[in-house]
Amino acid sequence: MMEKNPKQAFLQIHPKDNVLVALRDLAAGEAVSFQGQILTLKDQVSAKHKFTLQPMATGDEVFMYGVLVGKVTQSLPQGTLLTTQNLKHAAGDFSQKTEEYQWQAPDISKWLNRSFMGFHREDGQVGTRNYWLVLPLVFCENRNVEALKEAFLKELGYATSSQYQLQVRELVNQVRQGQDLKKAPLPIISTYVASPRVFEQVDGIKFIVHDGGCGGTREDSENLCAVLAGYCVNPNVAGITVLSLGCQHAQVSILQEKIRERDPHFAKPLLVFEQQQMASEAQMMTDAIYETFVGLTQANQCHRAPAPLSKLVVGVECGGSDGFSGISANPAVGYAADLVAALGGSVMLSEFPELCGVEQELLNRCVDQETAGRFETLMRDYAGRALAVGSGFDMNPSPGNFKDGLITDAIKSAGAAKKGGTSPVTDVLGYGQYVRKPGLTLLCTPGNDVESTTGLAGSGCNLILFTTGLGTPTGNPVCPVVKVASNTQLATRLSDIIDLDAGGIIAGDKTVQETGEEFLEYMIGLASGEYDTKAMALGQDDFIFWKRGVSL
Repeated sequence: MMEKNPKQAFLQIHPKDNVLVALRDLAAGEAVSFQGQILTLKDQVSAKHKFTLQPMATGDEVFMYGVLVGKVTQSLPQGTLLTTQNLKHAAGDFSQKTEEYQWQAPDISKWLNRSFMGFHREDGQVGTRNYWLVLPLVFCENRNVEALKEAFLKELGYATSSQYQLQVRELVNQVRQGQDLKKAPLPIISTYVASPRVFEQVDGIKFIVHDGGCGGTREDSENLCAVLAGYCVNPNVAGITVLSLGCQHAQVSILQEKIRERDPHFAKPLLVFEQQQMASEAQMMTDAIYETFVGLTQANQCHRAPAPLSKLVVGVECGGSDGFSGISANPAVGYAADLVAALGGSVMLSEFPELCGVEQELLNRCVDQETAGRFETLMRDYAGRALAVGSGFDMNPSPGNFKDGLITDAIKSAGAAKKGGTSPVTDVLGYGQYVRKPGLTLLCTPGNDVESTTGLAGSGCNLILFTTGLGTPTGNPVCPVVKVASNTQLATRLSDIIDLDAGGIIAGDKTVQETGEEFLEYMIGLASGEYDTKAMALGQDDFIFWKRGVSL
């Protein structure tokens, strides 16, 4: 891990690595000193990019984070910039758990008597927020969900007016007054709540819409019900209103079955309205409004009470990653994850395509062969499905990743896996399965940011730490998403969507451990409702379900 060194211009992440990472822009011809030798750079190397530590021949293996991340496609002199033209993806093979893992847990003494103020549920879970959830079982009901949203939010004090509405209002005034349209001055302000809340203990009414539930495979519809059941059971949800058409694949009975699988004694209000069984759509909506309002009065009786930090269930996610993500934000989040695990809490590491190349390390961290076997099976099955449609894991990096130094999936993955820290892997789950054990769980999700965060919330997370190097606004309807910048420039430039800054690690001002401890303190305050994330303030409630079948 990086120590404080504000003058550092480059970094060797692991002693086995044969490339260095530029921490600032380096000029072609610039001489840098490393372990007693002088390297003269053959190319300009922008910050976040990598250059060779030694001459390399065609086919030579490149190592970062101590693992294989690619092979060079041509002879490269020492000090050459690595690009998509001279490096191709390569990753190490994996098979079974081959060694026992010994974990050196971090010092948690200062947090042993700490707690957060949460909402205690009858099943023993503790919420960090108290939401009412409205959801459709099929896309046919999306319009009705949107109608309920319009009806409830403004009248109950949850509606927000944004700078964009005010800007349109200003332009309308200019037109009405016969003025020439002027771009400036248009008001630019923070989002604000329009009126006081009617239900002070209810943090919000959250409305989900989606494009599933029918028309695809039965597998997709059942999996959708499983994820929605996870949202119903999620401790941040106090009660649920469900709209169903009636004839779709995603039947009410399937949702109820999936809920019982997750909580056999489910006790939250579950209000179901099926349109084809009603006298009219208007009657269904009228009934839904009345019963939901009554449910909100009940949810408003919930109050925060102290809860041990072992009740935290923290998802760790990355999106819009850059060449610093695996050096600053991800390791710092990983250290915070280790603290949570050591305190008896749960951590969920998702995005299986971004674990490509570090599978053997994770297999060896599994607590037993059965857990390792589940991980290996899910990884190979997912990789096989991707190849079957002509898109292997090597195609995961985005143009933004390439531009900022993540030029193979293995480079991206080796850095992304750092979010999971170093604790033992106690469980492995498929998409839509619910958290079962404390410690680190591997959750099979896509690398797609929203499909992944949707899965994390559906698996029981009550907080999500989301790292980004380029800037990603992703949020979630029921689970606070904390946006962590890998570099201070991003944190400053996009301060309206970024919550935490790990850039001090790159600057040499802070260590990974110090930053991770700060993240844990932030999570405790967030879990207690002392503040909201930027995504929450912006109403960034993203929900995309991961479909794996064809459309029929």
